[in-house]
Amino acid sequence: MNIRLEKRPAPSRMLLALTPLLAVVATMIAGGIMFWALGANPAEAIRTIFWDPLFDETFGAYSRPQLLVKAGPLILIAIGLALGFRAGIWNIGAEGQYIIGAVVGAGVGLAFYPTENRLIFPLMVVAGAFGGWAWAMIPAILKTRFGTNEILVSLMLVYVAENILASVSSGLLKNPDGMGFPGSRNLARDYPAASNLELIPNSGMHWGVVAAFVAVIFAYVLMTRHKMGFAIRLTGEAPRAARFAGVSPTRLVLFALGTAGALAGMAGLFEVSGPAGQISIDFGSGYGFTAIIVAFLGRLHPVGILLAGLLMALTYIGGELAQLMLGMPAAAIQLFQGMLLFFLLAMDVFANYRIRIGQREVA
Repeated sequence: MNIRLEKRPAPSRMLLALTPLLAVVATMIAGGIMFWALGANPAEAIRTIFWDPLFDETFGAYSRPQLLVKAGPLILIAIGLALGFRAGIWNIGAEGQYIIGAVVGAGVGLAFYPTENRLIFPLMVVAGAFGGWAWAMIPAILKTRFGTNEILVSLMLVYVAENILASVSSGLLKNPDGMGFPGSRNLARDYPAASNLELIPNSGMHWGVVAAFVAVIFAYVLMTRHKMGFAIRLTGEAPRAARFAGVSPTRLVLFALGTAGALAGMAGLFEVSGPAGQISIDFGSGYGFTAIIVAFLGRLHPVGILLAGLLMALTYIGGELAQLMLGMPAAAIQLFQGMLLFFLLAMDVFANYRIRIGQREVA
């Protein structure tokens, strides 16, 4: 018997629309099997991750505001990544851009300590965006000038950024009043002019969440109403046609990587001045890598990314709850999140190919 994949004349629109939902269902099933193997009740584990953070009376009051806190940086970073992915520009180093944006933005804020001025925080936002943009320009310029692979360069720069983070945490930005411990001053607690506090008490809404929603609107308008959005879509779907249409590959690479870096840098600044509070050795939280899952789960569409970011944030909060209540290891929760991308890509195969079963041909 011969089983093979046969390419469809055109991708199945129905399967493409259902792929995210099917991927979530498949993740729940596979995750349930994993939780069972670890000795937990699968139904209880899935309920703890997806239901209790929103609807449980005991945990909901804390968990619901955290949904926006976790979703904000994921959405902001994923929007920037999606613009490049739609054009076939693969920025895998958003985690590094996120870290550098936080370091540069926090450094600008701490340079003015203890001055109280309303302009300090906006200046930090600009500095954070610039830091992420400048870090993303390294793979962009190397790609456009020397033809290097942006995947490898951007990914390797993540490890450089992590070493810079460790260095400034123990040196340049170290808190002089911290009794020798690594880490900067706590911006959210000790420096009101540089803090990114909640705009509405107990809601989780801060300026980073507002920026994420603005980025969704900006990306939607860009992709549907602007010439650059047309160039991005055309380059991703038909590169040769894009060249004949006069699309500049250099300009597109600089725009896509630069925008992604700026948004990731802003996400880092909003995080370090708000929920995280300070520059520390373990500031890198993996948001830059998780945002890749969010971008693909949202089908690289701004509205889809908004919904996918909220879903992924729910798995973060529910995963922490499962670790606390059920004793699940952190690695199991990370594997559960990774299953989303795995099953999403697997479902995409069936949207573009159909299975053919027949007798093996005899030579």
